[in-house]
Amino acid sequence: MPDRVFYPLSALVIVLLIGLASVYPQGQGARSPKPFGHATWAQMHPPKPPAIKPGAVVKPPSDAANLKGPF
Repeated sequence: MPDRVFYPLSALVIVLLIGLASVYPQGQGARSPKPFGHATWAQMHPPKPPAIKPGAVVKPPSDAANLKGPF
């Protein structure tokens, strides 16, 4: 294949791939625009709270880290 055909064709493919990547950001967790967009797996399966065993003592979650040591 001559260079006069290969390089412009490869540049066109690169521009098309960059354009597709700009409208299809599914891998980043963001929803895509209308023609490409669909719900992500995380949106379809919300996190479930952990099951509480009968008789277990439930402590409220603490936002502060329990650090040990002088620092």
